[in-house]
Amino acid sequence: MNLSVQEKIENEKEITYVVSGEIDVYTAPKLREKLLPRCQGGTTITIDFTDVEYIDSTGLSVLIGAYKAQGQTGGKLILKGMNARLQRIFRITNLNVIMLNEEKVQEDGRQ
Repeated sequence: MNLSVQEKIENEKEITYVVSGEIDVYTAPKLREKLLPRCQGGTTITIDFTDVEYIDSTGLSVLIGAYKAQGQTGGKLILKGMNARLQRIFRITNLNVIMLNEEKVQEDGRQ
């Protein structure tokens, strides 16, 4: 399966990535290549998973790397548009507890 990663720069401190397809061992390097260089300088990065059908452990490791990099620079990583399958994977791995998702941001005002 292919992976599409479109970058939308809202301003110098806010970037949105619209991701579609599957994030797996074959496609995760493409996401890493686009995402990790932007994890610097206190930016807020939002990743829109509305059109993502699947993510495996390699894809999760890219997100964990981005989350850690963002934390080290005072930035934020926000996930949005996750379908039930992706939400389940994040619950199983407990990543839903540490990573911000759009619903959590709206519920408790965390930003």
